[in-house]
Amino acid sequence: MHLRYIFKAKAMSTDAITEADIRMVVERFYGEVRVDQLLNEAFTAITEWDDHLERMTEFWSSMMLSTGRYKGSPVAMHLIHLKHIRPEMFERWLALWEKVTSDALKPEVATEIQRRAARIAARLSAALFGAQRPDCKTLAPQISCRPYRSTPVFNEATIPGPLLKCHQLRPGTWVKLSVIEGSLIYHRDTQPAINAGAGATIIIPPDVAHHLQIVGPVKCQLHFYDHQPSPL
Repeated sequence: MHLRYIFKAKAMSTDAITEADIRMVVERFYGEVRVDQLLNEAFTAITEWDDHLERMTEFWSSMMLSTGRYKGSPVAMHLIHLKHIRPEMFERWLALWEKVTSDALKPEVATEIQRRAARIAARLSAALFGAQRPDCKTLAPQISCRPYRSTPVFNEATIPGPLLKCHQLRPGTWVKLSVIEGSLIYHRDTQPAINAGAGATIIIPPDVAHHLQIVGPVKCQLHFYDHQPSPL
């Protein structure tokens, strides 16, 4: 069944990009970052580059293919390295990302991954340096980072029954599921189930059969978007 949620625009299909493409882009991009005079300063704390590249591949896999592979917190990671990050680095980061992705990917895929990077940069800049910074608005002026609808906070007793049965979102509708307390299990098609604990975020794409399983006390909330949201 389809849940009856209003949507505004159909999200781009990610069929045109593969895990191998994502890995290639990540490796090329951070190869450029490490020799960039401005950006390399922000990454001096990284000593295990193989681990970092794997985490970034998982992040972009989750962003572009909704695999759910990324389990970390980008904001927390950047806060750890706050002393190395300056506001002007975000514009350089986006410019370098645009160069690498334009060279490596099909035009429509490059445009989409650049759009998502711009939204991420805007949110990170706001988190690190304050939401009132002028460049926070210019990094991704055409993208709304806010959901067009959010549910109340549900618990194990109040979560709607349809969410516990196999269903699909309408085309163009994306959901960000935030687990606030406790845990639940997210089932999607034939993919392995995800046990999501407190603080976890799950991005649910359109037209994918899925359901939630309650395993104990839990508090969670759903946020609805007309584009694939950032997991931040």
